[in-house]
Amino acid sequence: MLIVKKFGGTSVADKERIFHVAERCIEEYRKGNQVVVVLSAMGKLTDELIAMAKDINPNPSKREMDMLLTTGEQTSVSLMAMAMDALGVAAVSLNAFQVAMHTTSDYSNARLLKIDAERIRMELDQRKIVIITGFQGVDRNDNYTTLGRGGSDTTAVALAAALRADACEIYTDVDGVYTADPRVVKTARKLDEITYDEMLELASLGAGVLHNRCVELAKKYGVQIVVRSSLNNHEGTIVKENVDMEKMLVSGVAGDKNAARIAVVGLEDQPGVAFKLFNHLANHNINVDVILQSVGRDGTKDISFTVDREVADEAMEILERHRKTSLKCQSINLDKSIAKVSVVGAGMVSNAGVAARMFEAMYDANVNIRMISTSEIKVTVIIDEKNLERAMNAAHEAFNLGAK
Repeated sequence: MLIVKKFGGTSVADKERIFHVAERCIEEYRKGNQVVVVLSAMGKLTDELIAMAKDINPNPSKREMDMLLTTGEQTSVSLMAMAMDALGVAAVSLNAFQVAMHTTSDYSNARLLKIDAERIRMELDQRKIVIITGFQGVDRNDNYTTLGRGGSDTTAVALAAALRADACEIYTDVDGVYTADPRVVKTARKLDEITYDEMLELASLGAGVLHNRCVELAKKYGVQIVVRSSLNNHEGTIVKENVDMEKMLVSGVAGDKNAARIAVVGLEDQPGVAFKLFNHLANHNINVDVILQSVGRDGTKDISFTVDREVADEAMEILERHRKTSLKCQSINLDKSIAKVSVVGAGMVSNAGVAARMFEAMYDANVNIRMISTSEIKVTVIIDEKNLERAMNAAHEAFNLGAK
């Protein structure tokens, strides 16, 4: 069997944990399997590198930031190869350039285009454990790029697809995918399995277990993922196309503080205005989530929407640049004190009343709803950030997600 194993930063945070991961991988290797390991940067190293950069230049270029941040994963993989060598097993570390992981040139948020698997297969054929940097790629001009938050998950799934691996295992500091963040909702329980679509929604809505783009890739290429803890040998959660058990009405609750609300006030109430507004953001690769348009009055209308908090200032700068010209609006307001709470479940498709139960839960918890977004398998509400924990617990209880 060929197995891809991905370990996050906390799993390789120090010498003891590096050797623990090395031993787990070697155990698989000694069963006769081929093993490819994908690693993130050690512990808080990425945050430390970002702080160092900001200390030198408060506004560094994205190209240079990617050049800097890729050193984090290179540190992890080289130390892991040394650890395995010390334990008597042949291993080789490879970075994105050596593997040839081709990406777009969107620094800090690049997308994988193609992986050349020849070098990896050659090393595997020599009975080595191959250890590969997560989170990074190389564009057509041989510049290093990074894949955005959680990008090592995406690297692992892409490698599993390119190598036609028999298994793809994502190791984290939790036992699997829970019905909610167990640090916030104490009654949260681990799921044995979850569909790609449900996991994609949860990942997109703030559940930090998996990167949403890794789930997209897994669904596209049929890569079954197992999410499990790097700290124990408990069974994890399987992420796949269909689940065997009867679909639950709601599978999980997600909360996201990484959100900001932008309100564009006094737009002309005529065709093409929304296109102009969101096209300006799309041209700068800024994704928009929940959108609310007011009923037109006196020839004007308001449009509110949410973006990731980390790009909110950039979005405001772009829109202010066009406020008096193409947008012709009265004002643009930014609010960074919001959060998103969502319930997700494939069972929603055939069950009425999910939204009403969600809104009732918010009412019972005295949480005011500021915006609403729905799809076939999710209901999302925008609330004040200070109410996030209370809202998540209320939604979790309303759908009996803590019950066995």
